[in-house]
Amino acid sequence: MTRPAWVRLDNASNIFLAARSDADPKVFRVSAEMDHDVDPLLLQAALDEIYDRYPLYHAVMRRGVFWYYLQDSSLRPAVTPEEEHTCAALYQVDRRNLLFRVVHHERRISLEVFHALSDGTGALWFLTDLLDSYVRLRHPEPLEPGESDPEALTVDLPDAPEQASDLHADPSEAAADALGLTPDSFAHYFRRRRRKDAKSQNTPAPEAAPTPQPSRRPAGLGRRTVHGVHRVRGTRTPDNRTRLVELSMPATQVLALARAEGVSMTMYLTGLFFEAVRLSSGGLGRSQTIAASVPVNLRQFFPSNSPRNFFATVRVEHTYGQGDDSLGAICRGLEEQFRPEATPEALERKLRRFIRFERMPLLRILPRGIKDIILALVNVANNRGLSVAVSNLGRVALPEPAESRVRRMMFHVAAVRPQFCSMSHDGMLTVSFTSPFTETDHVREFARMLADGGVDVSVAATRVTEAEVAGAADLAEVRS
Repeated sequence: MTRPAWVRLDNASNIFLAARSDADPKVFRVSAEMDHDVDPLLLQAALDEIYDRYPLYHAVMRRGVFWYYLQDSSLRPAVTPEEEHTCAALYQVDRRNLLFRVVHHERRISLEVFHALSDGTGALWFLTDLLDSYVRLRHPEPLEPGESDPEALTVDLPDAPEQASDLHADPSEAAADALGLTPDSFAHYFRRRRRKDAKSQNTPAPEAAPTPQPSRRPAGLGRRTVHGVHRVRGTRTPDNRTRLVELSMPATQVLALARAEGVSMTMYLTGLFFEAVRLSSGGLGRSQTIAASVPVNLRQFFPSNSPRNFFATVRVEHTYGQGDDSLGAICRGLEEQFRPEATPEALERKLRRFIRFERMPLLRILPRGIKDIILALVNVANNRGLSVAVSNLGRVALPEPAESRVRRMMFHVAAVRPQFCSMSHDGMLTVSFTSPFTETDHVREFARMLADGGVDVSVAATRVTEAEVAGAADLAEVRS
């Protein structure tokens, strides 16, 4: 009998296992809203068709004496209707189950992933192939020019943006490929001597990119206020489910506001988030500093086709009462902090330090349980220096015919603190707020400021309190 292939977790994944909790199971969701009610049988057929293209998604999590590892499995995924709350736990200790799920509800197709398996970019690749296969199965014959699907909604499509790279080229790490599991890009670039082929010359700083979280402070940030960072507090949801509020708006309207302040959309939305937190808290109290972690997709600087985690985070902050506190000044200050830390040189220096720490002989011989405790304590310490978190998957264009059949795309994470995740498709920007608290005052202020700026905002929210859930059940009973 052949032993299943296995591979150690990458550098970013260990923290997710050490830091997960009932309130924050380290699960994120990427969704697409179709122009029709989803056909579950065709969705299952599409999942079966594309599943073998992603050996990583066959893996189950195993625990060794010194580390966690991913092990190949013969399990097959099954599409299910959405019955649990969003971002419900996926990983269960010592249970051999897949670390992702595909669910559907009315017009939505959602992919939920345990963050130790993959990051937002890797999950988006999987969902893109799933949508493409599903739409091709549903519409095997392409529409003639001018012909429309009688079930489809009419949507004006802008020009699709160009894709940054070939998303599905063969992995460069032959050894990992031979095992059937995809390579660890952290090890490929940062455990070896500096590579000459890294794209480190005259590369512009990026927009903030996928994935949610984890809340780690990058080393070397100049201005950092540890004591006195504002901590958002509130009423926990009754069963630890994530409070989700989605804001949808035309991307061009928000981009115009960001350009008027001379900043990227990500930093504009982050500055707006800071202001929303300040206004909803009644002035922040004694702690006048708000800080956020912003993930950066490393693939734009260090080419990789692996769907495994490959990102870093940058910490930005603003202290009120020490200068210009206008929205524009806040956004520009955040941009000035973010850009120097999001260069390939700065990211590489930081990641090499992280990996040197991880590879210290003393740490390597410690049992896994002790490593978990150390990482959990480090995570708690870093969380004290953060108020909120943000993540931006950017602008997404799908291959035809899926592009024409998807109305919106959404992205959010289970959150240990208030967080927003954003992405845009077909000219629509969706900003999804998640929180462990029932209160949504900061989202109300965020939407109000956008509306005051001339942005057309629509709002949708999940029900989390007992009264809200009971009200939804009563409404469903009346309708039946």
